Amino acid sequence: MRISNRKRSASALAVAAVAGAGVLAAAGALAAPASAQAAPARPASVAAGDPLHVTQIAFGKKLHHTFLPNGKGTARTETLSSPDDITQLGRDVFVTFQNGVGPQGQASPDGNLDSTIVEFTLSGREVAQWDLHGKCDGLTADPLTGEVIATINEDAHSSLYAIKPRAGSATHYAYSEPLPHNGGTDAISVYRGQILISASAPGTTGAAAPNAKYPAVYAVTLNVRDKIAHVSPLYYDEAPAFQANGPKAGKTINLALTDPDSSEVVPWAAPKYAGDFMLDSQGDQELIFDHFTGWHQHLTALHLPASVDDSAWATTRHGALYVTDGTADAVDVVSGKFTAGTMYSSVTPCGSNSAPATCPAPGFPANYLATTNMGTGALTPVPLTGPVLHTGGMIFVP
Repeated sequence: MRISNRKRSASALAVAAVAGAGVLAAAGALAAPASAQAAPARPASVAAGDPLHVTQIAFGKKLHHTFLPNGKGTARTETLSSPDDITQLGRDVFVTFQNGVGPQGQASPDGNLDSTIVEFTLSGREVAQWDLHGKCDGLTADPLTGEVIATINEDAHSSLYAIKPRAGSATHYAYSEPLPHNGGTDAISVYRGQILISASAPGTTGAAAPNAKYPAVYAVTLNVRDKIAHVSPLYYDEAPAFQANGPKAGKTINLALTDPDSSEVVPWAAPKYAGDFMLDSQGDQELIFDHFTGWHQHLTALHLPASVDDSAWATTRHGALYVTDGTADAVDVVSGKFTAGTMYSSVTPCGSNSAPATCPAPGFPANYLATTNMGTGALTPVPLTGPVLHTGGMIFVP
């Protein structure tokens, strides 16, 4: 997730893990079984049906953490800011507040070096919090181990934490090698028992992206004894894929990914790609669906008319979207009548590679909530009531 725009639902991941139990084993490029809302400038149409309602349930300005400026000196206390990724474990949700830390772990203007993970009840009451050194950009929950996993620093100098909420502990892991895509790490999904992490900001150093030698996703295993996260490529930035839409629909193309970012496991309620692992290459406006058949994987690319960040699928009629809003420093609940299988996305026009340096701008509005047509890639704004919502991280809680 990008700092200007910016999960995972453990319940959805658990379904995928049970349905496809096994472990992925990377082998070269292939791996084995992983007020009312302001209207956006585009697109003009809106989703049919009754509006959904936005309720703000938590605010960074009402939460605090204590830190040492630049890691030394006298401790200071500040409010939390920049909520970003979100996940669910049990009946609680966990949100990362990035607190102004830079994408390579640079200190915020007041010298803070820590992100804060906050555990909330579904009504927004704080349960616990953990400070992690660096910018936490990716967050997911593993229901089988009872852990919340967090990636640190999306552009470079990256590492990983595993939080055990019941024990109140957080264990830091270093990666087993310098990351070969010369960038950082971002979104995390647990797929068929394997931790999959997006290889974000490829080419921060070294050769520019896309690059055929740069992994787009890593399969990761954690060595608890040595505190090492072992990485191996799942597939690469220029891997072959079937193009689902657009001028090259029906043809095999080579991906040209420059911005691997968010990821999800598609739930079985979805009308297409059910059970697949999905990577969002945000700046490229591309969704890549990874389907495993035995020991083989098949990639399908779906091009979008705008960039998106997190996506979530309604799995029941009655439930809610839990969404972070970095503009309002809030955690919101979007409720109403849902249709099972509907895909919702956080549209982030300013996250596109074609966005101007100063954004929002004409043709590039602020973030908004949309439904995503999984066949055509069309993004349709969702009518909302309640406080204005600028979407970031998102999960669906049934």
